[in-house]
Amino acid sequence: MNRPALLLAAAASLVTLTGCVRTVASVVTAPVRVAGKAVDWTTTSQSEADEKRGRELRKREEEIGKIDRRYQKNLRKCREGDEQACDAARDDYARIEDLRRY
Repeated sequence: MNRPALLLAAAASLVTLTGCVRTVASVVTAPVRVAGKAVDWTTTSQSEADEKRGRELRKREEEIGKIDRRYQKNLRKCREGDEQACDAARDDYARIEDLRRY
């Protein structure tokens, strides 16, 4: 066999061998990649948890604001002598306090 043919045969076998190594590496690492994806799907990242907590806090603050406006209105009516408004104001105040505890 002449020298150029020998070099060509050696290069071809290296290219084939590189492809095989890549394929073997892909097959070997596939279970690890699949397991990693499953963990990503089932766990909540810290930023996702922070976003969820922020949404909950905003929703609670919005609810407190709504009840507080109703409380102020009932408190004015209570000062004018409306007993039902006094009861409603007490209920509103208790609800606000409950929401602030969390």
